[in-house]
Amino acid sequence: MTGVYEIADRFVDELARIDPIAATFIGIPGHDDQLTDYTLDGLERLAELERSTRSAVTDSKPGSDRERLCRDTVIDEMGVALEIHDAGEHFRGLNVMHSPLQSVRMVFDMMPRSTDEQWSNIARRMNRVSDALTGYRQTLAEGVRRGAVASRRQVLGCAEQCESWTGANGNKPFFVRLAESYEGKNSAVRADLVSAAAVASSAYADFGKFLGGEYASNAEPADGVGAGRYALHARSYNGVRLDLEDTYRWGWEQVRWVRSEMQKTAGRIKDSAPVSEVIELLDTDPARSIEGEEPFCRWMQDLQERTISELDGAHFDVAAPVRRIETLIAPPGGALAMYYTGPSEDFTRPGRTWYPTGGKTRFPIWREVSIAYHEGVPGHHFQIATNMTLAGELSRYQRLIAGTSGYVEGWALYAERLMGELGYLDNPDFYLGMLDAQALRSVRVVIDIGMHLGLKIPTDSDFHPGEKWTPDLALEFMKSQVHFPADFVASEVDRYLGIPGQAISYKVGERVWLEAREASKQRAGGSFKLKDWHNRALRLGPMGLAQMKREMATV
Repeated sequence: MTGVYEIADRFVDELARIDPIAATFIGIPGHDDQLTDYTLDGLERLAELERSTRSAVTDSKPGSDRERLCRDTVIDEMGVALEIHDAGEHFRGLNVMHSPLQSVRMVFDMMPRSTDEQWSNIARRMNRVSDALTGYRQTLAEGVRRGAVASRRQVLGCAEQCESWTGANGNKPFFVRLAESYEGKNSAVRADLVSAAAVASSAYADFGKFLGGEYASNAEPADGVGAGRYALHARSYNGVRLDLEDTYRWGWEQVRWVRSEMQKTAGRIKDSAPVSEVIELLDTDPARSIEGEEPFCRWMQDLQERTISELDGAHFDVAAPVRRIETLIAPPGGALAMYYTGPSEDFTRPGRTWYPTGGKTRFPIWREVSIAYHEGVPGHHFQIATNMTLAGELSRYQRLIAGTSGYVEGWALYAERLMGELGYLDNPDFYLGMLDAQALRSVRVVIDIGMHLGLKIPTDSDFHPGEKWTPDLALEFMKSQVHFPADFVASEVDRYLGIPGQAISYKVGERVWLEAREASKQRAGGSFKLKDWHNRALRLGPMGLAQMKREMATV
């Protein structure tokens, strides 16, 4: 019989062929001039690949414990992915954060740009943007026919993104800027890029008009997806069946804890001052800020490199390729949250942290430190890039594709807390920044579940007790509990409504990581070593939280 790893790795090769955008994101070369087919036929081919792979893996017999682990991961993750497909979620999956609309644009950020041939791939791929968006438009139109449509809020938000990327809001069009960044001397390549940029920009402009007009008129007025759809998506993002109402109550506990801790910390920065006054000081004090995008980017790069150097050998064993990371400013027009993209399989493209400035040029650093620990080191970069180095232990599927948001984001939030434990946040400015990030993630649990399930605010709350959650109440609550910029907070509410169940994965996943570490401490007693635990835990590879609970019971 075919081995588990062979089946799983064959899936990766087939996925790269069927889904060229995914191939570029995970760093598989050879498909860089193609775009994914988002027609119904194209999406069904992807689903059929998952069906056949899951069936073959289910019928296989693992030859080792490592193969058993891989088998369980494939069965769990492809199983829920197929449930989502069979429920028709691809007809109404358009959202402001993670849908084909964004993938077609963002894939160009991931493409190599060192040679004329690589630039020619960019030009050829830009020329195919129209086909990709036309295919996706056909799928959305079929969703309208079936009564499975995205919410009006998400549709209009995506239309605004199209406007931003095509220059309708005063920015230079994204594809034009991309073409102009070519510094080679080949006039034919330059001409191809200019022509292709115009084609891609026109395609996005047309798609934006379709969204803002014809599709928006048929869009779903309601923002929440309801208990059934939410439970399915939450299981996909977390890899575990959750008691959602119990998780909602726990989220409120976390909100109350972090509110109290923030007030104590604010008092360490300015005696007896309320949190809002202290944050005003941190946001406006020139001595606590960095002026200019480039100086900020250099500061962030230095922080990441210094952290790698200090953690390596002390709290982690960092493989040589993982010691490289890049910090970049994100193109305008997308969501306003910092994000990470993993390295290519051969590490020719390093792991990268991307920072969207939202047009600002002055950067208070009090909250940026813990965010860097989350997105970069020891958060996403250590986990994701470490997986890439484990070719001798993990299947290619595990290294490149597997994993849930609960596992990945839970680790990254655990990493923020870990850095506080290790003394890296002893400066109360930075600790308050970490707490504000914890407040954001705790509020996410409350309002994501609350909005989508239509739950009521507890009667003992000091915020609109007994009222049912709405997007307006969620925005008001966020503004009262976290201290991020207003445009970021507004974009967050849209994000939660567009990708139900993902926002809770940070705190839910962190909870599982902390519980797993504490259980290991109890088992090991005085022989427990944090570095060894980190190394063993990361070498298991990515998975869902239910599987993680089982596997970590022996780590």
